Amino acid sequence: METLVKENKMGTMKIPKLLFTIAVPIIISMLVQALYNIVDSIFVARYDDAAGTGALTLAFPIQNLIIALSVGLSIGMNAILSRALGEKKRDKASLAAGQGFFLTFCGYLVFLVFGLFLTRAFVNMQISDMENVNPELLKKYSVEYISIVCIGSIGIFIQVTTERLLQSTGKSLLSMTVQLSGAITNIILDPILIFGWLGLPEMGVRGAAIATVIGQLVSAALGIILNLKFNTELTLRLKNMLPNPKLLAEILAVGIPSVLMQAIGSVMTFSMNNILLGFSLHAMNVFGVYFKLQSFVFMPIFGLNNGMVPIIAYNYGARKRERVYGALRLAVICAVSYMALGVLAFQLIPGPLLSLFNAKEEMLAIGKTALRIISISFILAGASISSIGACQALGKSIYSLIVSVVRQLVVLIPSAYLLSLTGNVNAVWWAFPIAELVGCTCCMLFLMRVLKICFGKEAKQENNNVN
Repeated sequence: METLVKENKMGTMKIPKLLFTIAVPIIISMLVQALYNIVDSIFVARYDDAAGTGALTLAFPIQNLIIALSVGLSIGMNAILSRALGEKKRDKASLAAGQGFFLTFCGYLVFLVFGLFLTRAFVNMQISDMENVNPELLKKYSVEYISIVCIGSIGIFIQVTTERLLQSTGKSLLSMTVQLSGAITNIILDPILIFGWLGLPEMGVRGAAIATVIGQLVSAALGIILNLKFNTELTLRLKNMLPNPKLLAEILAVGIPSVLMQAIGSVMTFSMNNILLGFSLHAMNVFGVYFKLQSFVFMPIFGLNNGMVPIIAYNYGARKRERVYGALRLAVICAVSYMALGVLAFQLIPGPLLSLFNAKEEMLAIGKTALRIISISFILAGASISSIGACQALGKSIYSLIVSVVRQLVVLIPSAYLLSLTGNVNAVWWAFPIAELVGCTCCMLFLMRVLKICFGKEAKQENNNVN
């Protein structure tokens, strides 16, 4: 078996420098991605503040499913790949990369079929007659947007896979370049296609979807090029993309819980959309706008998490316990500190934040209260995200899945429904802090168990050797 001759920096560089070297480029790229998400919605809101924003909100569960499958599968690939590099098994790492591409194309086929045949049924089951909006226009916008992003989702699947390959070998600057290229392309194309600038026809919401797909395809193409040219620790060959049942089982054992964990978010948003539509379209749109705004808070934490995961996976494979603990400890401190800044922003300036999306009086009245209540949960969420990432890196993704099920399905949705029975939409938002408190408590308990399982016997053996 071929081995790596030179020690990877994952196992030698000081943890603070290593974590920030890997994470900062990812954080920057994710902030740009968050900016794109916001700009995309701002332009659509300027085009049609009610039906346009509503269409993007209804599309969010499907887009979240696409992200869930692409990211979840790539996390499984990344965990196996990083562990193989830590164990100096370069051939297995390259094979894991090839299997990741195989799963990428399988995932795309699922959404290609959905985009071609199931979009209209998905939209029709949610929309009925409502005040202050033309339901047929809302259906039209929603079907157009969802169909296009699903049929063109091959771009995001390849983009995520190539980003994870670069991150797994510490090339976060190149990973950042991949994501930035698509986000910037998207931001540039949005107003051009939505409003018909530069002599192009006005496409409206459909233009926003086309801009999204083009941006993702640009990132995918660049990701492939950069991996082939610069990622020398991995060898990408077509033969490695042929299905290998044993390695696919290893990847899916880590990846499927991650897919399910993230897909739970789609079930949550779908359910919340329907609960809030019982009050008004404005209430649902506040929920959609909240998710765009909170991406500026959460994306950097996910970027930090993406930097932490390969460090923990590599050093676990190399049996360097102190480096695993050091990376986790630093990530939690940084995540909680940054989340505190997010809380301050949502508490102090909710009105100006909502006004970015052309929010009118009724939406502002609902939204200010919503942002202030939901943001209470941010600090707990920061600690939970880092803990979940550590569980995934250590090959114990099932615990993070359990936490997500408990937080979003067992607590959040039932709480939101029960609170909606009060007839007061402001009461519904308290379901978020309640769910986060329960979820964070479970997460801490599971993390302690995972660390004990992974390192308890090793620590006991070291003590016996000393004695």
